[in-house]
Amino acid sequence: MKPLPIIAMSLTLAAASCSHGNSEHLASLNVNYIDTTIPAGQDFYTRINKGWMEANPLTGEHSRYGQFDILNDSSETRVKDLVENLGTTNPEPGSVAYKVWTVYSQAMDTARRNAEGATPILADLKKIEDTPHEGMTDLFMWMHGNYASPFFGAGPMEDLTNSTVYAMYVDGAHLGLGDRDYYLLDDERNTSVRNAYKTLIATQMQNAGYSKEDAERIMANVMKIETALAKDSKTREESRDIPAMYNPYTIAQMKETYPSVDWDRFFVETMNIQTPDTIIVTSPKTVATASKLMASLTDREIKDYYLWDYVSQASGKLSDDFTNANFEFNKVMSGVQELRPLWKRSLAATEGALGEAVGELYVAKYFPQSSKDYMIGLVENLRTALSEHINNLDWMSDSTKTRAQEKLAAFTVKIGYPDKWKDYTSMQIDPKLSYYENMHNVAMWHQADTYSKWGKPVDRTEWGMTPQTVNAYYNPLANEIVFPAAILQAPFFDPNASDAENYGGIGVVIGHEMTHGFDDQGRNFDAKGNMANWWTAEDAVKFEEKAKGLAAQFDAVEVLPGLHANGTYTLGENIADQGGLRVAMTAFLNSQKQKGVDIKSADALIDGFTPEQVFYMNYANLWANNIRDEEIRSLTTGDVHSLGINRVNVTLRNIAPFFEAFGITEGQPMYRPESERVIIW
Repeated sequence: MKPLPIIAMSLTLAAASCSHGNSEHLASLNVNYIDTTIPAGQDFYTRINKGWMEANPLTGEHSRYGQFDILNDSSETRVKDLVENLGTTNPEPGSVAYKVWTVYSQAMDTARRNAEGATPILADLKKIEDTPHEGMTDLFMWMHGNYASPFFGAGPMEDLTNSTVYAMYVDGAHLGLGDRDYYLLDDERNTSVRNAYKTLIATQMQNAGYSKEDAERIMANVMKIETALAKDSKTREESRDIPAMYNPYTIAQMKETYPSVDWDRFFVETMNIQTPDTIIVTSPKTVATASKLMASLTDREIKDYYLWDYVSQASGKLSDDFTNANFEFNKVMSGVQELRPLWKRSLAATEGALGEAVGELYVAKYFPQSSKDYMIGLVENLRTALSEHINNLDWMSDSTKTRAQEKLAAFTVKIGYPDKWKDYTSMQIDPKLSYYENMHNVAMWHQADTYSKWGKPVDRTEWGMTPQTVNAYYNPLANEIVFPAAILQAPFFDPNASDAENYGGIGVVIGHEMTHGFDDQGRNFDAKGNMANWWTAEDAVKFEEKAKGLAAQFDAVEVLPGLHANGTYTLGENIADQGGLRVAMTAFLNSQKQKGVDIKSADALIDGFTPEQVFYMNYANLWANNIRDEEIRSLTTGDVHSLGINRVNVTLRNIAPFFEAFGITEGQPMYRPESERVIIW
């Protein structure tokens, strides 16, 4: 099953710190990294981060490297020690610890995988090849039942209009290149990526045992089908329109509109459920194209498409030949020059398989209750500050403000780790099986776990990230903000850091996730997590006008010669960045008043900087990174987050207290006239 569209809004690449009080010296910030020869009003991002960038050059394994990666490296090292320690304890066969250790050790065993080559998948490839014409429907069902998703994806997810129950969704087809433009545009970048993808397909099919001639034929048929699907896939901008995803069809309408699929068989055989009465089609045009293709393509073309679908999902669990081919493609996509170390790749696979089992070990050793307690208090400070901002909005009516306050008050806050852990008892992992076979069993377990939700109430205790994940997110369907344990660790979680640093770090992170509840996507959901319009028509128009203005600011930025940022695609994250900064500053100022601290006094200076300056400096410091041009192009095409430099420089140009803190005046590049500033929350 192909994963359905994810509408939880994550911070991605953010890192943070938290504190218990002021200090006279910087802790998170390294004053030696600040280049004082660059005026704050000229390029604030580079002023704060130039020294860091020079001290942390890119290595071959990274297409980008930033503060987030330092935090992630720390988390990875901790998890590696925890997992490798399991091997010294002789875990009982069948136990969760045994399963974790088996997956990791098999992932590390490249000698066995190289000896096996493509053998673990040959029987399945033969099944595809040997299917007669009259068995093509059976083959389609088998593909979808074996964690593949040719032509479209399907599965249960919370009903957008009633988030306490699950609805059945059918989504547009998975594209190997992700974004439709890679198939449809003929400029140098897209042509280069497309050619690299063709090479990847042909190479992997030869690795799977096909002749060069057959591999070339498979590649051509795959490109024919995926290009046809791409033409009717949503654009990046269209993919942000959540209400447009909600298209209910009765089962009778599904059968009439998309006749190439035996829908009754599909649900019974691939999900082991009765046919739903209603199905939500997120991309009707794409599914219609898929249905037409299924009816018009030859068996040979369809089989070639299936073969690549199967080999593609298997390639990361096979020999080094498959791994190296994937890496060659990734070099073109992101500019990375070296393959990630084997232990990091093995760890990622282990966490993907049994993430919460690893998370339980992580929390027990690295996440004290004091951290959770402190975060709870900090979140409430930010909630109070956002409430103040809502009350003070000059563009929103009182009736909409009341509904916004209801939603804010209803936020659920999850910190650190789940209240209950996933039960992996039924997951089948056997060291006698090949690594691919075990990982296929893992995938089937997760698929069955997803399908088992059908017909049950939504479990609001579930987490969308593991505790050891360095990130945070807002889930509009649960109206919840979630902060995994790993985001609170060195170098960003420092109890000795100043309040100014911490509110500019973890405070902004919290404010960012809260603001997602009111961004261009989150605003479509009410306090209960249901898609509902709680806005007056006039307020909605005002919001859209402001949102368009903010998008235009980012559109104007040329990230590489001839390539501009996409302000519409990144709008939600840009709104959240701005809201996080503004709300966190308010919370910081409130906290200092409560402590009786006069931040304007000389005693409040921190290494010679005012607390307000330190706040903004630490925010900029969070986004320090080095990045390759290829990765800039890739992220501009496929990432809903703006580049780090723009998350700092473009966002701060709307915030008057930032200008005041650094004496930035008209005529300087960082200054934006008041009439051109866009403030939403």
